[in-house]
Amino acid sequence: MKPSVSVITLGVDDLEASVKFYRDGLGLSTQGIIGQEFDHGAVAFFDLQHGLKLALFARTNIAHDAGIEPGGRSATEFTLGHNVGSEAEVDAVMTQAIGAGARLVKRAQKTFWGGYAGYFQDPDGHLWEVVYNPALLPDD
Repeated sequence: MKPSVSVITLGVDDLEASVKFYRDGLGLSTQGIIGQEFDHGAVAFFDLQHGLKLALFARTNIAHDAGIEPGGRSATEFTLGHNVGSEAEVDAVMTQAIGAGARLVKRAQKTFWGGYAGYFQDPDGHLWEVVYNPALLPDD
């Protein structure tokens, strides 16, 4: 297996509200909700960098597709990291997310390892870390 990821899918409770948060609140590009003509098929894709996609899919539809029982939420199972080029960018993204309806989890601050980071949760409880890591600067 090649070490690559092409789609990150987040299970959501309200697909339309989640699309609004990511599209209108955070400014991510999407064609909107597609697949509504299929039972358990409604999904939204957002373009990220280098061909990576973020997908939003109802939690119940993920469970149906995988053939498992729906599970409960847990914000600590994984985080999504958004690495930016400066502390000011961390603050700007955090402000944008909170303005869009995210819940502030941890204010951006200096880290023990020499960076600067904060956490927010999207409307479905997914945990995002916005981070400036001087050792891992983004390409753009």
